[in-house]
Amino acid sequence: MSFKVPEDITICLEEELGKRFLERIWGKRPTYTCVIGNTETAKIPGISAAGANPEATDFTPAADMELLHYGKCKCIDGVPVTPDGIPTPGIVAMSALKLAPMPIFVFNGGLRVKPHVPYFELDGAPGDDIRTGRSVKDPEKVFDRAVIAGENLAKVSDYLVVAESIPGGTTTALGVLTAMGYEAAGKVSSTLPANPHALKIKVVEEGLKASGMRRETFRKDPMAAIEAVGDPMMAAAAGLAIGASETVPVLLAGGTQMAAVLAVVKAMDHSALANIAIGTTRWIIKDTTSDLRSLVSQIGRVPVMSMNLNFSLSRYDGLKVYETGLVKEGVGAGGVSIAAIARSEGRITARTILDEIEKNYARLVSRR
Repeated sequence: MSFKVPEDITICLEEELGKRFLERIWGKRPTYTCVIGNTETAKIPGISAAGANPEATDFTPAADMELLHYGKCKCIDGVPVTPDGIPTPGIVAMSALKLAPMPIFVFNGGLRVKPHVPYFELDGAPGDDIRTGRSVKDPEKVFDRAVIAGENLAKVSDYLVVAESIPGGTTTALGVLTAMGYEAAGKVSSTLPANPHALKIKVVEEGLKASGMRRETFRKDPMAAIEAVGDPMMAAAAGLAIGASETVPVLLAGGTQMAAVLAVVKAMDHSALANIAIGTTRWIIKDTTSDLRSLVSQIGRVPVMSMNLNFSLSRYDGLKVYETGLVKEGVGAGGVSIAAIARSEGRITARTILDEIEKNYARLVSRR
């Protein structure tokens, strides 16, 4: 009997490859990894809404990881929210992980605030404002260590889910994709109600000019692109993916930020693309202000899958607002939900996950 893709998952790009990838991970045991970091780019006014205010973005990645481990945050009161009070997509990832328990490994790509959870230290530094043209220190060291981690995690996993939490990451994604020669302007997503494409392009162009580097250099050397206009998450996520993909499938869990990671993976080890897919949310795919499929199509033949969560069915206004596009992805929300469905061989559904999200949302809101 041929494998049937469940209705709660849509293969949005490279349908046959996506179907084969999903069949390979069906019923298998994943390991969830999340690379967290900070970049001063997130504090540029108008760039990010991944925190109640720009300064609060320092706490968002640490708080997200605490939420996954404890069901509550320790470094802040409540949970990370946007300036409009919309809760972090970490609540989606937490709920999927509760329904389909899997090992959770956190990687510090370069943090300002450390989480109160165990994590792997890759000896990276927090990222600077990309307008300096020198945003990440020694990304190659972080990449090399992450490759080793990926290789070893693959020995105890059927496949790897690689997620991220780094405010400001779509702007740095635009930076690295542009530096490496991809047509990315107007195609990265945003946590803001109106995607600030013009501001992002201006910031990236300032950073590229300040770097003093020729574009040809960045096309040949993705670590130079990260060092100039990237963020601390990218080298770590790319290293994990390359290290693990030598022996097991890798699901990059995220939106347009993962397109930048994929571009770095391709430049460092083109063969790794054959064992990689991207898993994201329906909100990213339906977003008319970004275009993940276009970005991935420029990089290579890599399937993109979306998890069809629908919060319009929720009882809570704080969740229904996701349907307006104010929050779309983060902490691997889409990818880990896909992994939960695959782990359970379809017994877990989008409705099951929404029920769990509502239960956790009600509990967290009652504590505020």
